[in-house]
Amino acid sequence: MQCELCGAPMQGPSKTIQIEGAELSVCARCAKHGTEVQQPRRKGAPQKKPGLAVPQTRRKPRDVFDLMEGEIVDDYADRIRAAREEKEWSALDLAQAIKEREVLIRKIEKGDLIPEDDVRRKLEKALNIRLIDSAEDSTSASGPGRVTMTVGDVISFRKSRK
Repeated sequence: MQCELCGAPMQGPSKTIQIEGAELSVCARCAKHGTEVQQPRRKGAPQKKPGLAVPQTRRKPRDVFDLMEGEIVDDYADRIRAAREEKEWSALDLAQAIKEREVLIRKIEKGDLIPEDDVRRKLEKALNIRLIDSAEDSTSASGPGRVTMTVGDVISFRKSRK
């Protein structure tokens, strides 16, 4: 067996030390370079072998942008207020209909607060309105006959010129 620090063959028992968070099995000369780790030795207990790690299951990180459906429209506050007034509801009536607080409705209608996705969905359902700017809305807003270029168009244009 070799020392994990200097690489020399071990003569005598090895010592387990800790250097910067790593546990190493070293010779007696290299033991002074770290803090010795005392490991209890029990006859019935299984021994951990250095270098063998227990496989851990890793969670896939959640990407918030995958959950987004689109961007909320700029005039969301006006749309919500107009739809509520069209139904002749007070802010309290709307709050009770979607099971939220009246203060939240007032802040959203003032434009002080952007509604979270669950509240936005409740508002859209209760008032029968749309608060998300979808991709089809933005293409129709650009107007008929207006062409926008993409990176793919540029690449194909350059290839056709060669």
